[in-house]
Amino acid sequence: MTAHLLPDMAQKILAGDRRALARAITLVESGRADHRAQAAELLHELARSGRQALRIGLSGTPGVGKSTFIESFGMQLTAQGLKVAVLAVDPSSARSGGSILGDKTRMERLSRDPNAFIRPSPSQAHLGGVARRTREAVSLCEAAGFDVILIETVGVGQSETLVAEMTDLFILLMAPAGGDELQGVKRGIMEMADMILVNKADGDLKPAAMRTVSDYAGALRLLRKRPQDPEGFPKALPVSALEENGLQKAWEDMTTLAAWRRENGHFEARRAAQARHWFETEVREGLLARLSSDPAIRARMTELGDAVAAGNAAPAAAAQEMLARLGA
Repeated sequence: MTAHLLPDMAQKILAGDRRALARAITLVESGRADHRAQAAELLHELARSGRQALRIGLSGTPGVGKSTFIESFGMQLTAQGLKVAVLAVDPSSARSGGSILGDKTRMERLSRDPNAFIRPSPSQAHLGGVARRTREAVSLCEAAGFDVILIETVGVGQSETLVAEMTDLFILLMAPAGGDELQGVKRGIMEMADMILVNKADGDLKPAAMRTVSDYAGALRLLRKRPQDPEGFPKALPVSALEENGLQKAWEDMTTLAAWRRENGHFEARRAAQARHWFETEVREGLLARLSSDPAIRARMTELGDAVAAGNAAPAAAAQEMLARLGA
């Protein structure tokens, strides 16, 4: 894409043009240097719009019913006149051969909804690259006028942290479980959660789901109270994506929490901290990119690495020499 076409693309995105949005996301997913420069210019142009969506991160173990939940939840929101975008952070897609959102037929109703936009994850093995492209896609969807952006992660540890760093609310979707499964949930992930939704609270699983909600609610009460939460949060709720029960209650609680954080200054403070975090991440990744792109620097890195491996140089001293060479 030539530079003179960027203003036209920006105007189309601001007008809600879906094709322009899809092309812009393809642009930010590209690793080519000229495309990265164009993407940065486009994002800078669109940032002036000042548009904001409610960014909701969603994580859960495989088999918990995330696709069914996203479709039912998304359809409920679009029925209320809201525009919903669904994005994914899937660092495993390059290994598994496909994204968790790659098969849109799993959300056939939502993919046909004119108020919904579903974008599969880019097939990238490097988690940082996937996160950056998803974060930039979020900015594009906000500029295009979406009200709610759902960001799904496959749940592989670090990806949850990255999604929490680009969202306003972080939701854990869990299945009905016993005490052993509850013990298996990492404390760090529990501490990140603003809400735990126990899915499949229907049919024969409903009693187990209600017990699981009670168990998670008890576990959440034991965690240290967070200043960014009003009384009663974080909380655990039962939902049934299949029967579409509990979804409206979950949405009302999400909007209540987001509104409280806005009123008390936590919402904008979180956004500001996230922006600083991603700025510093971009600088670090840019420095690492220089290490691999410059042949002379790469050769010296190999030499110093060999010297360290052979015991002829101390790691700290070799690192200092490398940083001095970079002017850092």
